[in-house]
This record gives sequence, structure tokens and C-alpha cells, in this order.
Amino acid sequence: MTPYPLSLPLAGRRVVLVGGGTAAARRLPGFLAAGARVSLVAAELTPAVHAYVDAGRVAWQARDFAEVDLDDAWLVCLADPAAADTVLAAAERRRVFCVPAEDQAPDNRAATTGSVALVGSGPGDPELITVKGRRLLAEADVVVADRLVPGMLLDALRPGVELVDASKIPYGPSVAQEEINRVLVDRALAGRSVVRLKGGDPFVFGRGGEEVIACVAAGVPVIVVPGVTSSVAAPALAGIPVTHRGVAHGFTVVSGHLPPGHPESLVDWGALARLGGTLVVLMGLKNLAKITTALVEHGLDPTAPVGVVQEGSTDRQRALRSTVGEVAADVAADGIRPPAVVVIGPVVDALGSARR
Repeated sequence: MTPYPLSLPLAGRRVVLVGGGTAAARRLPGFLAAGARVSLVAAELTPAVHAYVDAGRVAWQARDFAEVDLDDAWLVCLADPAAADTVLAAAERRRVFCVPAEDQAPDNRAATTGSVALVGSGPGDPELITVKGRRLLAEADVVVADRLVPGMLLDALRPGVELVDASKIPYGPSVAQEEINRVLVDRALAGRSVVRLKGGDPFVFGRGGEEVIACVAAGVPVIVVPGVTSSVAAPALAGIPVTHRGVAHGFTVVSGHLPPGHPESLVDWGALARLGGTLVVLMGLKNLAKITTALVEHGLDPTAPVGVVQEGSTDRQRALRSTVGEVAADVAADGIRPPAVVVIGPVVDALGSARR
């Protein structure tokens, strides 16, 4: 029997998602974009799904499904095949529509030559992926995705695509880079078309170079599709140009995931304090107080303007303006959380009243 196509208005309505694996990761963004109140029922979650819980966007019951979970539900989505019989029977009794997370039969297209494409998905808005990146994603047999990729891109994958969760949540659960390399090579050597989907650009703190080396060493064809990097996009969307005529003729992008003085840090904070221009710090929120203290100790004016942009280009974008001396305290007081981009320099105020 042919299903009847229907668009459901889910804003403010409770949707139950059973399962916490990659199928759930694909469907969550669509439900949240529709404004649904999502209740997640699963004993375990992948890191990508857990990130939604940590952000307070999803309510999680850390256990197996029970029929009481359907109280007040408008829709239930089944993302755990092991619970299928129980969920379907409960939904039938409650007269709640149940939809599978994988709602079509797998597409068993045979790939003649396996390959890997490292695709930058941009800063967060799914429309900021490149045309080439979107095409390769639509053709992929396997997608290996990080936490920061736009979720709606995963929801649009064609049926039967294998989605591998390679989330690297800062200071939390992660998949070893060696294992990611192994998956890319393994799937490509099996004749699959593999897309390694990364937030931002693959070569801007994305470890894309390591993945290229692994593929080349294994004889796997590999291409790189650049992406819009948050180091430029997030400030721009908050009204901060990283360069501006008469204000800054250059900008420097550094990683702040290691604090100043750490033995493994490759950043010369003293040189950056004296360099001038614009300084953009990625992954530096946790170490922001140590970073700004080091910059001031090396001569940077503590009253220099700073802009901090959280989740740039998404509907959760927030921006804060402060100074080098005050920004760490202001970020903590305002509840700014990763991912966030920090911009230091006079460009923060360059657009004045014209900024967004």
C-alpha cells in the first residue's frame, strides 16, 4: 500500500525519538528545525547525539523504551531496530503515528572505484556548503561526519547511506584519528564512495592533512573540497570584518585548544601580542583567561576590543563585545559556550552602527 505523503506541523509538539545511534543523529536536526519538543529514549547515545542533550535541546531518558513514553506524544520516530516490535505495538494502541528513521529501502548501487572526498561543510548553516560538496554528499555511499557539521545535511542523505559518527567533542568522548583514517581507507578499498564531512574547512584545524596522507599511503583516490571557515564567516555574520581598509591589513588565525605555556603548544603568544592587525582564536574558549593574560603580559593593550561569536551562521548565533582585559569574565557571565570564535583587534568596532 502506498503511504500518504503528509507534512506535519510539529512546532511546540512532543516527538519521541527511540534510539541514540546514527539514525537518530540524522533525524534529530529535522525535528528540531520544525520546532518539536524532542524526547529521546535510549540506553546509550553516540557523541553526536549526546551533544544535543548537553546543549539542552533534547530531553533524554537513559533507558529502554516503555509505553508510558508516548504520553502526550504527537509522533514517535523509531531509530532502534531492536525496539521495533515494542514501539510499533505501543504506537498502534495509543493511535500515535510511528515513522522509521530509515524510511526507505537501502539503495544498493554498486560503486566501481572507491574514493574519498574531504568536504568542508561550512560554519553551521547548511546552505553554506559548496555546490560541489553538496553534490558529492548526495552521491555518497558512506558519510563520516564530525559533530560540527550542519545536522540538516545528514537528514538529507539518500536512503541506504552508511553514516559513521566520528564526533570529536572538545574535552569529551572522541574517536581516535587513526580509527577515522582506517574507516575511510577500509570503505574506499571496498569500492564505496566516501565523504569525510567536516565542519568549516578540512584544512583549518580539521586534521584533513592527516587523512589525505592515510588515503594516499593506502592507494585510495582522495580529493579535497574546501569549506567556508568559521574563522572568517562567524565574525562577518556578527558584523566584524577580519580586515578593513585603514584598520587592519591582515589577520592571523590560531588554535587556542592548548593554553599559553603548554609544552605542546606551537603558538607564540608574545609575537602575536606585538603583531598588530586582527587575531582570530578558534577552540579557545576554555583557555580564554590564560590567553588574554598572556597577551597583556606581552604588551597587548587590555582595552583592545574583542568580539566573541557563538555558533555563527546558525539560529543559535550569539555575539558579545568586550575588551581583552574583561572578556574572559564577560564570557562566563553571559554563558557563552563552544563552539565560539574570538576576534581581537580594532576591526571589532570598525563598522560601528552599521554592524548587524
